[in-house]
Amino acid sequence: MDILRFHNDFNKLIEILPADIVSFLKNTYIDDIIEIVLDLGRNPEIRHADGKTEYIDNRLVTDEDIEHTISLIPPFTHDNRSGLPGTLHRISAIRNRQGKVVGLTCRIGRVVTGTIECIKDIVIQNKSILFLGRPGVGKTTKLREISRLVSDDLHKRVVIIDTSNEIAGDGDTPHPAIGKARRMQVPQPEMQKDIMIEAVENHTPEVIVVDEIGTEAEAQAARTIAERGVMLIATAHGNNLESLIKNPILSDLVGGVSSVTLGDDEAKRRGSQKTVLEREKQPTFDVVIEIVDRNTLAVYKNTAEAVDYILRGWPIRPEIRKVDEGYKEPSTKLVDEVKKLDDKINDMTNQSLKFSFSRQEYVNQVKDYKKIYIYAVSRTVIEKVIERLDLHAEITRKIDDADVVIAHKAYSKGGNKILSAANDYRLPIYYVKSNSMSQIQKVVKEALKITDSETTVQGYCDEAEKALDEANAAIEKVLHDGVNVELTPQNQQIRKLQHELIDQNNLTGESIGDGDGRHIIIYAKKQD
Repeated sequence: MDILRFHNDFNKLIEILPADIVSFLKNTYIDDIIEIVLDLGRNPEIRHADGKTEYIDNRLVTDEDIEHTISLIPPFTHDNRSGLPGTLHRISAIRNRQGKVVGLTCRIGRVVTGTIECIKDIVIQNKSILFLGRPGVGKTTKLREISRLVSDDLHKRVVIIDTSNEIAGDGDTPHPAIGKARRMQVPQPEMQKDIMIEAVENHTPEVIVVDEIGTEAEAQAARTIAERGVMLIATAHGNNLESLIKNPILSDLVGGVSSVTLGDDEAKRRGSQKTVLEREKQPTFDVVIEIVDRNTLAVYKNTAEAVDYILRGWPIRPEIRKVDEGYKEPSTKLVDEVKKLDDKINDMTNQSLKFSFSRQEYVNQVKDYKKIYIYAVSRTVIEKVIERLDLHAEITRKIDDADVVIAHKAYSKGGNKILSAANDYRLPIYYVKSNSMSQIQKVVKEALKITDSETTVQGYCDEAEKALDEANAAIEKVLHDGVNVELTPQNQQIRKLQHELIDQNNLTGESIGDGDGRHIIIYAKKQD
């Protein structure tokens, strides 16, 4: 979109304003105006993107000014919003107790390009992305540009759920800024969740774009969409990931949070209380991007990992990307690879419909996928073990579908009906002594015949987890007792994680020793 297009749109907005306000605007810098506010009995207000506000001092807003503007725009909807057909501008009303309009906020909608250049590599990966940020930092602008990129450049079927007509503008014809993406309007804000599901069921989208997920029902609709394999691009209420995790209504978007009671051994090993918070399920969104300001984005490329780190109090640093630093265009080869992958998936789908697949290969895949029935064992912990070890396994609610049973040792005697049924089905039963992560992980690996050589990477994760738990316990001792504490020797990568944790608690740590014996000492007081 060129600058001429913007000015034409701006001219459409000032056509509905009183004449003397228009005269003032023609003598001021208009390129960074974000809102024009008309409140009855007050000076007209011009708000700029840099936070500055100008007032037209020589006059007050009258009833005639407000009536003049209202008469030139479409009627307000249930949420007191209106717009100008063919533009991205939005006019919102403030009413008194009798329903009379006593204030107007005219928000200027701009066609801005280049705002997603620094995250373009993430967008083309077909991952679901959630944007967070305070109002006015450009969340909707990014949704609009992503819609155009994915529909025009990647040739995907994109459907926009446009609740307030902010993404694609007012009127029946969507604004050209969204490219070939389709737009579904929402009659009332409370119907957004229904239109989201309707879009999936009726219009076979590959990508759905939603602005402002704000209720539990909308969060559930988003999860339903993601579980159907549709790429989801959305924004949500919340300034950052940590605040979203603490939001009981929307935390499901990033996996939800549940309270887990640890066994004595596990709580002691972690150096934590017995009751801790853990992620409940897989996040709806693969990537979370915090919009710090219009030019700065904080990217969490792995939502599940980021949430786990935050809940455990471990240090995590998002990847900072700057809009004004530009973006190195991905090679044609990368874009071609994405298209080839989509073609391959489509080919596989078409082949399966024609029954042209290897039955033996399919049987082997199903045979390798184990189903676990659990009894008196933490489902959350089992699911985390399956996820962390990347196992071909799932929990089943029917014992007759199970391949193995994992039960708590306390229920191994006394003629338990469930365990008797497991014996009748000739199912192997494995017992855990406690609901600790380490105990359950050990038993799951034993039940599924997982060898240590198959979990080399996870072994490193376990080692790092134990080292960070040790550092946490040591930090508590330093803060409580005021003494220096030495940690056990670790490799360089793990010591780096420990140092970050120490810094986060405003303490000083130093690596001492040589070779395999090099370790960290945590000082009770800052060292000179």
